[in-house]
Amino acid sequence: MSKIIFDLAIKGAYKILEKAWERYERAIKNFGKEVNVGFPNTAYYLPIIYAILGYPVKKLGDCEEVLQEAKKLLPDLSSSKNGLLYLGLALDAGMATLFAEEVVEAIRYLEEPNLYTKTEEPTEDNIWLGAADDVIFRKRGVEFVDGSSPGFAVLLGSPPDKETAKNIVQDLLEKGLYVFMHDQTNGVYMPYLLREAGLQLGWPVRLVPFGPHYTSIVFAIGFACRVAMSFGGVKPGDYINNLLFNKYKTFAFVITFGPPTEEWVANGLGALNWGIPIICDWAVPEIKIPGICIYEALISKPTHCYFQVIMENQEFYRSSVPEIASQELIEKALEVRGLKITKTKLNIPVSYAPAFEGERVRKEDLYLECGGGRTSALELLISSSFEEVKDGEIRVIGPEISDLPKIDKKGPPYRLPLAIVIKVAGTNMQEDFEPIMERQIHYFINYAQGIMHIGQRNIVWIRISKQAVEKGFLLKHIGEILYNRIKQEFSSIVDKCEVEIFTDEEMVKKLIEKAKSIYEKRDARLAGMVDENVEEFYSCTLCQSFAPTHVCVITPERGGPCGAYSWLDGKAYYQINPAGPNQPILKGEIIDLKLGQFKGVNEFVKKASKGKVERVSLYSIMNDPMTVCGCMEAIAAISAPVNGIIIVNREFDKETPIGLKFSTLAGMIGGGQVTPGFLGISKQYIISKKFISAEDGFLRIVWMPKILKEELKEKLQKRAEELGVPDFLEKIADESVVNTEEELFNWVKKVNHPVLKLPPLT
Repeated sequence: MSKIIFDLAIKGAYKILEKAWERYERAIKNFGKEVNVGFPNTAYYLPIIYAILGYPVKKLGDCEEVLQEAKKLLPDLSSSKNGLLYLGLALDAGMATLFAEEVVEAIRYLEEPNLYTKTEEPTEDNIWLGAADDVIFRKRGVEFVDGSSPGFAVLLGSPPDKETAKNIVQDLLEKGLYVFMHDQTNGVYMPYLLREAGLQLGWPVRLVPFGPHYTSIVFAIGFACRVAMSFGGVKPGDYINNLLFNKYKTFAFVITFGPPTEEWVANGLGALNWGIPIICDWAVPEIKIPGICIYEALISKPTHCYFQVIMENQEFYRSSVPEIASQELIEKALEVRGLKITKTKLNIPVSYAPAFEGERVRKEDLYLECGGGRTSALELLISSSFEEVKDGEIRVIGPEISDLPKIDKKGPPYRLPLAIVIKVAGTNMQEDFEPIMERQIHYFINYAQGIMHIGQRNIVWIRISKQAVEKGFLLKHIGEILYNRIKQEFSSIVDKCEVEIFTDEEMVKKLIEKAKSIYEKRDARLAGMVDENVEEFYSCTLCQSFAPTHVCVITPERGGPCGAYSWLDGKAYYQINPAGPNQPILKGEIIDLKLGQFKGVNEFVKKASKGKVERVSLYSIMNDPMTVCGCMEAIAAISAPVNGIIIVNREFDKETPIGLKFSTLAGMIGGGQVTPGFLGISKQYIISKKFISAEDGFLRIVWMPKILKEELKEKLQKRAEELGVPDFLEKIADESVVNTEEELFNWVKKVNHPVLKLPPLT
């Protein structure tokens, strides 16, 4: 424990708060107290302030109260008596720092409206993304819930060269972590080095350049606060549970590059409040008091980084130019955060991790593409007898990448037809599992760096980059990936697996015709499944790590609200992992068939929610609606004056006619809350016969965004015709004709909407 570090943190906090006051007073003169402030499209206002103080900052004038609270937290340097007491004072100073910096960044959005792109990815002329809006946050938050990302690394500053920068982030990405980047070291910015090294940046590839100033670290800490409020059910202002939730649930750490300034140290002590440890590549006095973080709080350079420091007037100097041992730095970060990561090891020449799923292979980087309308392509997984499957066999039938002559770097890419056919055999394998396993092909292939996979079945599209080919990637490596991942992920049902990859045009065409008949047979089998014909439903408690009282009940006619899990998925995953999050739920005695209440379901939900939820109505929005964690694709909400239901999808960021955005609605129902009149749903559930059927759900739909209507157009039309209302889609309003509840009320009368003949919602 070091009084030196605490002195620096408190001095830094004083400086930052002083700058925040100056910026606030200047903004008041320029904009006035009534101007709106905040981060774009979020229901969480300034999230650190909202999480800790429970105070929604809406107007510029609201910032004054926050700055006054920050001032109260700053200690008098002369008041410290001993190190342990001093630690608490320094942590308070760190919290004051983050309050002040959120105010600074909110004002920056006013004064520098074009500093941040406010998008998922950098633009050509702007690399800084700024705070994640709620659409981005909830989409990416799912990955922290389902385990595809174990946590995030906050990088403050930058190593001196692009190769070191690339090696560091590559290692972090291969471990599945998100990487948040802030500030610079000696004028060198990490994101610029990475772009120069040829890496893509943005949320889809988990490399997020938040901002060019140290104050942008509030976007990272705010992200953690929102995780607790959105997925963990922690209420705004419940600061103790927010801090504890992040200490034990959100695995984050900070790595700093270069000598720490007073401002950096103040931010570091702020992060410690959330149990986020700091790892420096510079020799600094350490903090190793247990209790704040799971392990140590502030760790100096690893042994072999060869940094030396000279202390002079409490300032840090570099005495020699170091060679950074980046691997040891990251290993130390994982160690002190208590983060255990198992990497998937494959015999392929490119990196492999979930972080590369969102990577795009652009035209200028493209070496080979298959499918996507350019060529014929398909992927098919079928179960066969043990005798028909040669385990471990991988064959490429037709031209391989190595058979193609090398192309000019500026020349057009190669195009080949492609058919990927996987045969599996297993004692526990069932025909119903085929499409479930087949859908995983998308993820298995996409995790390879430099390989892009889109679509499924016979509308698949694969792109392979020049960089991947230069490293030696071949089509046979796709087979290696699929064989190994299927044997790993489905070991309980797959005993043997072989992969054939066809690039011969005639053979691919024949296989497509064969595959189409298999696809049609599967669709017919799935379409005929109804809730009444099964004796058991399936649970999904995958998200309970973030929302401890939330339980999904998945039925044949109502999939998970996230859109990722069907009843067959639940059945398959239970077979794969009987102790996992998908458990069979015996329906038991019918309590109320119209509402969709069953004795067995209620008993399971009560136990799985630890008594928080006593019963659930599977087909109702008004009576005991099912909970969500926050990962839903869309939200249905009643419009009482209209007696109807509006639906808003995650991608729509404007206000709905009931005056609430998706993000606001999500905050009302997320974290396992039971909120009558509001329901988190999947898009597919909208066209289910069981969609809020207790309240005549489908015919009550009075409004939905245009983008959602277009996405589901054919399916909505089919459902409308089944109900004898073929012109129903024209009667559903969207934002182009209705934006307020009054306009919606007039609309349903104008078009003679079926809702006018339905009984009142109660």
